[in-house]
Amino acid sequence: MASPLDDDEILNDDYYSLLNVRREATQEELKAAYRRLCMLYHPDKHRNPELKCQAEKLFDLVHKAYEVLSDPQTRAIYDIYGKRGLEIEGWEVVERKRTPTEIREEYERLAKNRENRRLQESTNPKGTISVGIDARDLFDWHDEDYGYLNEDDFPNVEIDKMHISQSIEAPLTTRDTAVLSGSLSTRNGNGSGNINLALRRVTSAQNWGELEFGAGDSEGPLFGMKIFQHLTPRCYMTAQCELQFSSHGVRPGVTTVLARHLDKNTMGYLQWCWGMHSFMNTSIVRDTNSSRFTFAVQLSIRRSFMMMSYQYKFQDEDETKIRGSIKSSLFGTVIEYGAERKISRHSVLGATVSVGVPLGVSLKIKLNRASQTYLFPIHLTDQLLPSAVFYATVGPLVFYLAMQKLIIRPYLKARKEQELERQQESSATNISKKKQEAEAAVLLMQESVRRIIEAEESRLGLIILNAWYGKFVTDTSRRHERAKVIDVTVPLQCLVKDSKLMLTEATKSGLPGFYDPCVGEEKSLKVLYQFRGVMHQVLSGDTEPLRIPKQSHRIDTDT
Repeated sequence: MASPLDDDEILNDDYYSLLNVRREATQEELKAAYRRLCMLYHPDKHRNPELKCQAEKLFDLVHKAYEVLSDPQTRAIYDIYGKRGLEIEGWEVVERKRTPTEIREEYERLAKNRENRRLQESTNPKGTISVGIDARDLFDWHDEDYGYLNEDDFPNVEIDKMHISQSIEAPLTTRDTAVLSGSLSTRNGNGSGNINLALRRVTSAQNWGELEFGAGDSEGPLFGMKIFQHLTPRCYMTAQCELQFSSHGVRPGVTTVLARHLDKNTMGYLQWCWGMHSFMNTSIVRDTNSSRFTFAVQLSIRRSFMMMSYQYKFQDEDETKIRGSIKSSLFGTVIEYGAERKISRHSVLGATVSVGVPLGVSLKIKLNRASQTYLFPIHLTDQLLPSAVFYATVGPLVFYLAMQKLIIRPYLKARKEQELERQQESSATNISKKKQEAEAAVLLMQESVRRIIEAEESRLGLIILNAWYGKFVTDTSRRHERAKVIDVTVPLQCLVKDSKLMLTEATKSGLPGFYDPCVGEEKSLKVLYQFRGVMHQVLSGDTEPLRIPKQSHRIDTDT
């Protein structure tokens, strides 16, 4: 017989699962579930002193769950923050007479304030490293003076340019932030760099302003000012003016951007710039869950162009995206196509091929790791060579597949196993308590289950023959793995009422008599049952709703 449970051992993180009700359950559904469990766990139903003590503790747990969920205010807090939300600071100051919607808004505001404080403690570093590679010798084998190069000559691939930029933010107050940024560039042996300091003040949710000071070795000191202003709920504007001091005098510059929400997913932009590089640009961007479309036109004395791009977003866990664009100007046309994909939780890898006149063919590899960006632009040829286009397209794909199979997947698998092992070790004590609680609940169910089975047998109703919960190994290539399951036949039979069993979409580990036998791993519920003398079987996911009996669960004895 299981040993008595201590008060702090009665733990359950999902009140909905414990009562076996939907998260949208009505007061009537909650009350019916509560009464059913009260009849099961009521201490007066058990004469054995040990069982009576265990029933009291489980009865208190059920009562606590019903008390929280039956009160609209506490239920609103629990839905957002769980049990911890009922204990955090600030609950006492929330007026009990507020509606659930008002309480949700209040706690969301408190959470946002806490998040803002955490952000203020962070420097929020951002950076970009770009390494330009000149690989034209791989394809341009023709020399004007010597004809074709000899087969013994090895192509020269070299790094011809580099660029490094970094920025950090330092919150000064809740409204003021200092941003320090700098960059270093080198190309063919010639280098340059600059450093900038910006002071930003947020005056309200509708506007903010920024002062910028900068200096560099190629140019003189820089002073600038930028403001952001919401004009209407659907329209905003940014304006920036700057003064660049140099040996040639003071060069002013002004840039303004007017943006407007055309509809829920579409933005329109109008940009005007006056100074050293004057231009006017207008663009439309439509961004949805599945695609992103951009159309832009720019008018300028030096650089006028028209550009159109389309990006398709696959609805997969790797967030795969493919993109194509065409950009045409008076001096030539460039076609770009590429793709990007998540390779880990914080990393995105992408490749873009550019083909055009007079730029030739180039390939850009891009890796985003958290807030850091690594770029590798590779110039392949100045000509439109089919071989360069082919290798620029196929090469990254083959390289990615090889990395995915040999490096990325093994690394992620090993890391996942390590995290799972740490998670299981840290929760071992809690799982032991959950197991003890489940065993105690099963003991309390024995008498009720006996009566339920007798009633169901008398009318050829629903009899749970066997039920297992946990991780099942069905893949033949993983037969070496051990299944981690627990027997839940008694708890499930106890939930049968009027020859029906219904489980909600909540995790089944919170049901009375259940516990999690494999923390962090995918779990299922397998049930073998008899209804009207016919055998049935079903395998259900952990969070899938389940209704028994069903005709589709019937085992065909003829096959």
